[in-house]
Amino acid sequence: MMYKFKILILNGPNLNLLGSRESNIYGNIPLKKIINKLSEKANKIQTKIKHIQSNAEHILIETIHQSKKYDYIIINPGALTHTSIALRDALLAVNIPFIEVHISNIYAREKFRSHSWLSDISQGIITGLGIYGYFYALEIAVKRLNNNKK
Repeated sequence: MMYKFKILILNGPNLNLLGSRESNIYGNIPLKKIINKLSEKANKIQTKIKHIQSNAEHILIETIHQSKKYDYIIINPGALTHTSIALRDALLAVNIPFIEVHISNIYAREKFRSHSWLSDISQGIITGLGIYGYFYALEIAVKRLNNNKK
């Protein structure tokens, strides 16, 4: 299949536990199932996605450093949202547009979760819409990429 765009999807710490972790906050659908559904949707819109989940900040940063072949990034940094200036610097360094996604509403939770080191440099934030946030981010990224081609 010929792909028009390549999108990198990054998931940070503890997102590998989706489906079994705090289901009252994060739901009960495993990350693997979410990514499989995203891949199906991406194929339908001629977009290739690559997914990386890591509990290690340095692996996410190294992945971002090597992401020049991607047109867009969708990132759920997990708890690194609130702590990682290094992740912010990596995203600034590669200058690839990205959307920040959070399954829960980070503004309706503990006070420390309401600050993101990435939001002000992102092209948008989707928070509190559950796993649908990933699908909306994919749609928006492809629309923006299509608009930039014109």
